[in-house]
Amino acid sequence: MPVKPARDAYIIGVGMVKYGRYPDKSVVDLATEAVIAALKDANLTMKDIQMVGSGNLSAPIGQAIMRSVGQTGVPVVNVSNACATGSTACREAYFSVASGAFDIAMGIGSEQMGKAGLLGAGRIGAMGDLAYIPEGVMGSQLMPPVFSQWGVDHMRKYGTTFEDFARVAYKNHKNSVHNPYAQYQQEFSMEEIMNARMISWPNTLYMCCPTGDGAGAVIYASADKVRQLGLSSKAVKVAACVLTSDPWSESGNAILDINLCTRLAVKEAYEIAGIGPEDLDAVELHDCFATAELLHYENMGLAPEGEGARYLKEGKFDIGGKTAVNASGGLLSRGHPLGATGACGISEIVWQLRGEAGGRQQPNAKVGLAHVIGLTSACTVNIMVK
Repeated sequence: MPVKPARDAYIIGVGMVKYGRYPDKSVVDLATEAVIAALKDANLTMKDIQMVGSGNLSAPIGQAIMRSVGQTGVPVVNVSNACATGSTACREAYFSVASGAFDIAMGIGSEQMGKAGLLGAGRIGAMGDLAYIPEGVMGSQLMPPVFSQWGVDHMRKYGTTFEDFARVAYKNHKNSVHNPYAQYQQEFSMEEIMNARMISWPNTLYMCCPTGDGAGAVIYASADKVRQLGLSSKAVKVAACVLTSDPWSESGNAILDINLCTRLAVKEAYEIAGIGPEDLDAVELHDCFATAELLHYENMGLAPEGEGARYLKEGKFDIGGKTAVNASGGLLSRGHPLGATGACGISEIVWQLRGEAGGRQQPNAKVGLAHVIGLTSACTVNIMVK
């Protein structure tokens, strides 16, 4: 059931660090840089922040960040929600304002993974009990096969090809050269992508996201506070902020489902916002693997069932197309420090709607969506309007 907030909330400040690998810094150092950038963006100080939501998959570090940026005694909520950790922390901050409890709140996402690599799919499952194995008897314990299997299923249903999935990576790597925050700013040809080392069919190396280190921060404010601060020209309205888990399905205990959770989240978000997929100018979606992005075109209604590959080939998801998808370069180029990803996707959409995205700017972007899915199982969808 969609939950409508008591009042509107706006994003008035965002900040993030360039994704990469920082062995000489701590995760608190990275989060501190993101927080300071967001405060500077909103022309605020920590004394103005009334509540903090902090997302980190590895450890509850919200209070450690506060020791670095300024301890003011405000409530700090630490969250961990798989790949949706950062966006869940932002959701805590958003609802603290949208509920009327606070006037200004901050969401932070951070993670330091180095070369941790591609994480397991939870083979043993919740509480270490084999009864909760989520990936089936033939499970691989790794994420690449999970997302590859869904890509192969799309091939079976609709005749999607290896080249179709490679085209996702081609688009996103091409976009990344314009994003100074991306971990890798490098364009690859279709041949380079398709001839790269195969990780899990049909995803080659350049069709899989890199892990690394990163952090992002988002500041939310009430409408009254936006006016008091004189930030109306900069503020971006949050039209919907949704978090879902997987609904029951017959196959749900046999394989992690990357589709249903997203379909449920976008349905609720569209209903709350009164906005449909045809209205979206820019989308940052969870392209942890190239197969995932193509499936999410259809999960989000950006393309009809089985038509995602054709829409992509026609350029509908390019910068300058109907809806720019992952103009930032997406996770495939920007990187995927798990707890940071959600906050940074929201920041990217805010820059797009303000017209501040530089060479990756989608022309006249007024409506944007940020999506993250974490297995198992959490999906956040934020719709923002300017």
